[in-house]
Amino acid sequence: MRLAWQFVKRNGASMKQALIIAWRNAKLKIEMAVRIVKFFFQKIDGTTRKAFGTLNSRHIAADDVNAGRKKNDTVQVYWDSEKQAWRSFKKFNLL
Repeated sequence: MRLAWQFVKRNGASMKQALIIAWRNAKLKIEMAVRIVKFFFQKIDGTTRKAFGTLNSRHIAADDVNAGRKKNDTVQVYWDSEKQAWRSFKKFNLL
């Protein structure tokens, strides 16, 4: 619910749209904790990107597991299994 309100305040989304996107983000985060997930998001330039990402530590390179990152509530960080590097996207742009 907190994420949905954030979308309403910062992005000007309707509550219905904000709740849909917030649920997508919650489900994606749960799935990425278990396995590598294929998902799509809209990049800042407007193009759509297909990504294969995870948060599961057994898929992440050993030296990058505890990489110190600043916490940002508007951005989802994930391990890109194709590029073998940390990537991120704006949570509101998840398709």
